[in-house]
Amino acid sequence: MLQLIGLGISPGLARGRALVVRQRTRDVRYRILPDAVASECARLDAARTRSRAQLREIQTHVSRTAGPEYAALFDAQLLMLDDPLFMGQADAFIRDERLNAGWAAVRAAEDIATHLLETDDPYLRERRGDLADVVGRLRMNLRSPGHDGTTDLLRSVPGPCVIVADDLPPSIAAQVDWSRVAGFATDAGTRTYHTAILARSLRVPAVVGLHDASHRILPGALVVLDGASGELLVEPPESLAARMVTRHAARLEEEGRLDALRELPATTADGVAIRLHANLELPDDATQALACGAEGVGLYRSEFLLAGRPIEQLTEDVQYAAYRDVLDRMHGREVTIRTFDAGEEQLGRSSVGPGALRTRLGLRAIRLSLSLRDLFRTQLRALLRAAHHGPLRIMFPFISGADELREARQVLAEAAGELRARGVPPPPVPVGAMIEVPSAALTADLIAHEADFLSLGTNDLIQYTLAADRTDDRMQQFYEPLHPAILRMVRQVQRVGRRHGMRVSVCGEMASDPLVITILLGLGITEFSMTPVAIPAVKQVIRSVDVAEARRIARDALRAVTPGEVKKKVPGVSGEQGSGVRDQERGLTQAP
Repeated sequence: MLQLIGLGISPGLARGRALVVRQRTRDVRYRILPDAVASECARLDAARTRSRAQLREIQTHVSRTAGPEYAALFDAQLLMLDDPLFMGQADAFIRDERLNAGWAAVRAAEDIATHLLETDDPYLRERRGDLADVVGRLRMNLRSPGHDGTTDLLRSVPGPCVIVADDLPPSIAAQVDWSRVAGFATDAGTRTYHTAILARSLRVPAVVGLHDASHRILPGALVVLDGASGELLVEPPESLAARMVTRHAARLEEEGRLDALRELPATTADGVAIRLHANLELPDDATQALACGAEGVGLYRSEFLLAGRPIEQLTEDVQYAAYRDVLDRMHGREVTIRTFDAGEEQLGRSSVGPGALRTRLGLRAIRLSLSLRDLFRTQLRALLRAAHHGPLRIMFPFISGADELREARQVLAEAAGELRARGVPPPPVPVGAMIEVPSAALTADLIAHEADFLSLGTNDLIQYTLAADRTDDRMQQFYEPLHPAILRMVRQVQRVGRRHGMRVSVCGEMASDPLVITILLGLGITEFSMTPVAIPAVKQVIRSVDVAEARRIARDALRAVTPGEVKKKVPGVSGEQGSGVRDQERGLTQAP
């Protein structure tokens, strides 16, 4: 048995056979069902046929441009495609061991490469490079035309399975058929990276930060995964698997006790009304949000509409239908939709030429939208049209200063003018700014003159303020939600909102951490937006808190010098355990 401990980022128990995905090398490994052997062999043969035709076309081109003697360099690769020691062995791996075609080709090549390495013939040893080239071409041709292959396989794998990946980008995770996939585990990732957020929304058990699981776990191995404790077992004895099931059942019982809170108001012990809204990734999440007691939608991440399709297909009418769908599902409750918080790759656009330097931050969110005005106006027209069907608010992400918000509002005015020219005048729509970079927090008073509301996106605000990349598990010790700098920024933005008479919400992961809610209430925050499943537990804390006491705790915390001192001021947070977010990850969400 192999036992791995990572970061539990989405509670639940998953059990199934491992499907290993190495996304960075586009390597997917799993064992096929017996009745799929013939079709898998046919896939390999079709890939060989395409590869042979491509190599002959390359030979023709090289012969014409460089000479026949150079075209002969590809003869060895063509011979390999017809070599029974290579292709015959790959075919045997499919038939005898039920490996998927890509994995079978790699296994056959590894066996041959070992023999080539041991030979005394220098010519044969050098053929390892040709062999690697052939395998890469075969794997490329095993993918569907126009796709990277990963998403196709994740829609059609035999279930139930557990994905074990080096990384699982949200654009791929959003396309997985979760009726076949019981859960996932990744080498990389943290609680706040976007795939983790999506997993919690979909209620898919998940563990991240396992470092090398995709290399240590064999495809087809039985995996049991606990998304609350972060525990992952490979081929466990039945007695240990049964204990995990018992522990999971106890958690479900606790969730059942929280059900009674869903219809109760989110009011503190001393009568202060608190707004609890939901963060949504997909329109279907609205049903779950209502079931969990959400009063509205505080953040709808519109960029998830991009998953699995090019931006050209995301027309104004398609977006309008999606936004209206959310409004209809929320039955008159307020819905806040954030414009695309996407990067250039997601939009299929690049503003830099070949060879140009790209920064790690890149061009994203509002900056990218402002550089692609036609696409931006398309989204804004769709939003304004949808506003006819319910109380909709528009929120711009990654605002760094008042100038960006002014410019975004100008594009919004242009979109409204285009609709009026069509004879479809839009209703008034409140416009807000996300405060998620330090420059926005420090100039919130200036931004407030251009905004109708403010929303603290604490996930990015923490990472950019503390220079702690939230996707890098090595930086988790520096990613401190209760760092004095973060608390001071929250207080500053809240005070700006109070002076301007506007609402200020917290919509990052801090909002869904029951152990941090008390100090946020003490800082004056009365509006929170979180993943729907967190709402009952947060409501339970709110209904037990006295705001006057919370203010005292917040005042003490603001006098603290270090994150450790802050934690000692917050009930339920130990200085040794770390922030409330990590306390949950280390087992506070487990049943006693």
